[in-house]
Amino acid sequence: MRRVAAAVVMPRFRALAAHEIVEKSPGEVVTTADREAELRLHEGLMALGLGARIIGEEAASRDPALLDRVGEGLVWLVDPLDGTANFAAGHGPFGMMIALVEDGEPLAGWMLDPQSGRLCHAERGKGAWCDGARVSARASDSARPVAALATQFMGAARRERVHAAARRRFAQVPIPRCAAESYPRLVFGSNDVALFQRILPWDHAPGVLFLTEAGGHATHWNRAPYRVGGEGAGLLVAADARHWEAAAELLLVTGGALIDMETRAA
Repeated sequence: MRRVAAAVVMPRFRALAAHEIVEKSPGEVVTTADREAELRLHEGLMALGLGARIIGEEAASRDPALLDRVGEGLVWLVDPLDGTANFAAGHGPFGMMIALVEDGEPLAGWMLDPQSGRLCHAERGKGAWCDGARVSARASDSARPVAALATQFMGAARRERVHAAARRRFAQVPIPRCAAESYPRLVFGSNDVALFQRILPWDHAPGVLFLTEAGGHATHWNRAPYRVGGEGAGLLVAADARHWEAAAELLLVTGGALIDMETRAA
């Protein structure tokens, strides 16, 4: 990951030509850095010889069938450039994410910040590390716990209900628009709670593992454990169980379910 960041990603930061940024779906861009980085990471993972399938974000964008049975067997998940919109706009945060998943359960994950060189890593049952040092999740200790709610893919009415409910107890901050930054913020005491509606597997498998191995808490909106390829919708994640329970009471219970009922109706 570090080699690809140095050779492919950072040389293009703030140096992309107009034709190197294209819209791959409404409101979502991809750059030449995304595509080349994914090819290089694919080659590196193949060389490890684990026999795992490799599913990259850009490959899956071109061939959605790659995600069929993503929750079965041994799979590498690759997000070559998380936070592409930030990267294309010439600012951070952005990151690179890889997870090794077996039958839907993340076994190991890595999140690299190419700008700072920070590498967050976790292994199931063995803990979480940042730059080689063991880490434990800690809350922000703010008078009002800090929440970053990714509601941009919700309809306007639902989005307002979610934010109105959260305001009863939480101070809300802008999301970084980069999952590779969202999860470290929960572990390192910047944010206490985060909510996600869209949960593409490469965006969350490494982050959920990093958070939970550090002592944080993460579930789907129906409170089921996170599983790649599972049927659970959304994610509610927190630095610890106490903050997760407080957020769940507001967003998954008090609101009638503010989220649950609309999810079933969607």
